Amino acid sequence: MKDVPELAIHKEWLGQIQQVGLVVSPHVLVKQNVGIDRQKALDVQTRLRALGPEDAEEPRVNAFLDLATQVLEWPADLIAGTPGGLELADLLTVALPEYEDRLAPEYALLGPREEAQSAESAKSAAPTSAQSPSKSAPSPYLALISVVSVGADLDKPNPGHKDGWRASHHARLERLLRESGVSIGLLFNHTHLRLVYAPRGESSGHLTFRFRHLLETQGRPMAGALYALLGERRVTDALPDAERLPALLHESRKYQNVVSTKLADQVLEALWELLRGFQRANDETKGTLLAEALRESPQEVYGGLLSTLMRLVFILYAEDRGLMPGSDVYQKHYAVSGLFERLREDAARYPDTMDARFGAWAQLLALFRLIHDGGGHGDLRFPPRHGRLFDPDAYPFLEGRPHASTRVQGALVDPPRVPDGTVFRVLQNLLVLEGERLSYRALDVEQIGSVYEAMMGFALQQAAGPAIAVRPKHIVVNLAELLAEKPKDRAGWLAKTAELKLTGDALAKAATTEELLAAIGKKVSREYAPAPLPPGAMFLQPTEERRRSGSHYTPRSLTQPIVATTFRPIFERLGERATPEQILDLKVCDPAMGSGAFLVEACRLLAERLVRAWEVHKATPKVPDDEDVLTYARRLV
Repeated sequence: MKDVPELAIHKEWLGQIQQVGLVVSPHVLVKQNVGIDRQKALDVQTRLRALGPEDAEEPRVNAFLDLATQVLEWPADLIAGTPGGLELADLLTVALPEYEDRLAPEYALLGPREEAQSAESAKSAAPTSAQSPSKSAPSPYLALISVVSVGADLDKPNPGHKDGWRASHHARLERLLRESGVSIGLLFNHTHLRLVYAPRGESSGHLTFRFRHLLETQGRPMAGALYALLGERRVTDALPDAERLPALLHESRKYQNVVSTKLADQVLEALWELLRGFQRANDETKGTLLAEALRESPQEVYGGLLSTLMRLVFILYAEDRGLMPGSDVYQKHYAVSGLFERLREDAARYPDTMDARFGAWAQLLALFRLIHDGGGHGDLRFPPRHGRLFDPDAYPFLEGRPHASTRVQGALVDPPRVPDGTVFRVLQNLLVLEGERLSYRALDVEQIGSVYEAMMGFALQQAAGPAIAVRPKHIVVNLAELLAEKPKDRAGWLAKTAELKLTGDALAKAATTEELLAAIGKKVSREYAPAPLPPGAMFLQPTEERRRSGSHYTPRSLTQPIVATTFRPIFERLGERATPEQILDLKVCDPAMGSGAFLVEACRLLAERLVRAWEVHKATPKVPDDEDVLTYARRLV
């Protein structure tokens, strides 16, 4: 989709808000005719100013119901929990016996076309302890609303909560949403309004409207977006189902499948880019950097490059989920996302010198070492992670050390001279998709697996003569060998060697490699090999297995029904009163694992059954404050 004005506007306000995880996709908003009405934005600003004290240091709204009815224009008869209005159903209260606590919303928004008796009948429809919330009847509620004290931090444990589950307001609402089966929530602290999307069994996302920012002139797009997403028409039956809030959020998640496929393609480009960077670093040492590794085990070089990209993907995922140190030192001097921003500024100022500058690769190596070994000082502390992925001795050439060496052997060496331009282009492929900054927090585990799968199934080789990669499978062919074929046999040779079918007689008439390139034309994979590879250059050749099967993202819409069908006879044999021990004793094997999509779905399903077993036998354990019971169950599985 081209960057039409409507798309640019949605990118603008989403860029101002910086959603955490995936809530809405600007492409889906444009597709479903969600526009930003500038006049309505002005009206929202005017009404917001009237709902709080004029002398407040931080602009705020005195009451959520004022915001709901006067700014968002929700019909009062669709809001449960109001004085004299509909009562909140019992099923919206979630007991936490392990903490001697409970969760409940202050208000709930009924879905469109739901009458008062729908909520009244739902009051007694709470699932029994033997039922999973996902198996109960669909909730008549569209959203749950949690109201907390003025200016309360939404993401830190509530200091006033001395007993019970001492989790953050956000964590409590998110667990309430998952347990009640209502996937949309609003968290209101009078100065901020947060929209939370937490579909059961999926990663959550949220975006936060701060009233101070909405009231500024540059915040007008955000004010318009607040009404466009949450206004009366979006939560009632005034619009077709496909244009209402639940459908917009659901379709945005489906669009993420498209994002995963495109990201996998870009990660493969990044792998080739990194290969070219190490080719240059190797050439600068006259071949000594990689000579021994290429002679003894060329696949180790491929493995090292692949591991480097997976290290970056895991770090970006961890940074987007707040799992890395939050100190300024980390953000300014270690963070991969921060490094990308600095390189992007450099590329804008000095575009012609990016490949003549060095230092970014050494910074990455320092971060890799810190994650593996641990260390730090003050608020910059890393626990030692160990494991093979970040092990400096797994691929010594990444640090400029000899093949099969260890850190304790020999003198210190300089890191490979991988250009800053290479690191920038690698990170750009990992972080920018269709002009937008990609949020790794929004990716499911399977989608991270699909990134890995995209890079699998290659053999690292060296060109014997001038070579190019050709579509559709990006197979590298030797131009000299092709030119040496009889003119009438060249098309057949290409079809057999590279699975490329060409028509016309230009290929047969070619007398030079330049004419061969012209005959192949747009079928050259220039994103992987922009120019013909010289003799001795490294390249990635798809193996026969990859040529046969390719690399495909397996969406949850496929894995979920297959896994559910596979487990059905096992669960029927165990019965509804299966014990937690029986669930945890099950063994699962996927002999053709690939990216692990089916195993991840199996983990989800078993975790849900484990939670149900805990409920049946009244044996729910106490879970850490920063986890909900389902996440804890997955970890045990």
